[in-house]
Amino acid sequence: MSRIEIDVLLTEDRIAEEFLAAIDRRSVPEKLFYWTPLSVAAWLELCRDDQPYRNYSRSYRLVSRHAAEIAGLLGPAAAGGGGPAGEMEVVSLGAGQGDKDLLVLEALRAGGRAVRYRPVDSSQALLELAVARATGAAFTARGLKADFADPGTAEALASPAGSSRLFLLLGNTLGAIDPPEFLRNLGRLLRRGDRLLLDGEIFSPADTMSGYDNPANRRFAFAPLASLGLEESRDGVLEFETRSDARLEGVHLIAKQFRATRPLTVFLAGKRLELRAGETIAMNPSWKYSRAAFLRILREAGGFQTVREYLSGDERFLMVLAAPE
Repeated sequence: MSRIEIDVLLTEDRIAEEFLAAIDRRSVPEKLFYWTPLSVAAWLELCRDDQPYRNYSRSYRLVSRHAAEIAGLLGPAAAGGGGPAGEMEVVSLGAGQGDKDLLVLEALRAGGRAVRYRPVDSSQALLELAVARATGAAFTARGLKADFADPGTAEALASPAGSSRLFLLLGNTLGAIDPPEFLRNLGRLLRRGDRLLLDGEIFSPADTMSGYDNPANRRFAFAPLASLGLEESRDGVLEFETRSDARLEGVHLIAKQFRATRPLTVFLAGKRLELRAGETIAMNPSWKYSRAAFLRILREAGGFQTVREYLSGDERFLMVLAAPE
């Protein structure tokens, strides 16, 4: 059995404390959607190709189709003069189970690169899967259990000057956090010679909501509350709503919340929580973009220039290889 190596910045105890504090504030932040066993199982189910949530399959197919070309673009210019055969560190932010990452790792190795894999995620279970799959494929891999949206995580990702790095932000992961703020932080982390591969969902008034308001995604979205013993059909309703981001032209978000339909009492780690009928728990939204808005935020907030664009067959998903300006 391969040894799984993971550095821990974000402990389980700290996540539990954050869960308590978040529920007390009547909110569920992004990292808590991947923490409990119920959430992990619901996420892996959601990633099946036959589910109406298409962002996973759109992202996977784009990476699969273009990984070899992308690896070819990471030549001497991206390696600081080191050439295609030089070592490259692949840092995946919000790696999840790492299957899209593995496509990139394989393409880089086929192109002659020696690759080190550094997946970053707050979910212990998913991070173990990502590291195990990479080491099982004979890659050097060491996970980092951290909140990748925390600016302090950047210190743990520092790399010696001259080392070539490819950062991955795949599966509409950018859409799970405030895009401009995160890209500003990320722009300070990448050095000249580094590259960023990221993607996002192109907003469609007709199609976007159907990817979220469906049974499989509702199970995933409700899983953090189900871990508290709540049941949607008995205790309340999960509501989805499309909104425009007033700060950013061409940017939209899918907002979601749980609304209690009866008085509820929840016990969490010995703490009693009362919910009145009609009271809501806000859940982390998901951002979507027009193509122009996605590229504009990438350039203006992060200071990145586009190297290559890739569009899914249904034109609902955009993947970009970018470089620091």
